[in-house]
Amino acid sequence: MKEALKNRTKIFAHNCIKITGQFPNNYLANHIKGQLIRCSTSIAANYRATCIAQSKASFISKISIVIEEVDESNFWIEFALDENLIQKESVECILKESRELTAIFMASRKTASINRQ
Repeated sequence: MKEALKNRTKIFAHNCIKITGQFPNNYLANHIKGQLIRCSTSIAANYRATCIAQSKASFISKISIVIEEVDESNFWIEFALDENLIQKESVECILKESRELTAIFMASRKTASINRQ
């Protein structure tokens, strides 16, 4: 499961980067590009860190960062849609993936928190 999620989060980051290539070249689009690239790649990097966490507390802390970054990625994609920088059809799959990743990581955090008590 860990390796599958490592791969899945990396693919998500790649797909977000590819999406930004469809944005126009203007100030707002460039700002959103940078934000989306930063938070989507952070998901993959921080998930890898959760896999080597040295304690439950460290795992919970790191998985919480992953959850925040997935949510932020989702925000920037939705914001780009709101600003008509991209077409909904081109991001439907990635929005679905962000919802699935959020659910997976939220469940992992909940399980780790319950087992910590």
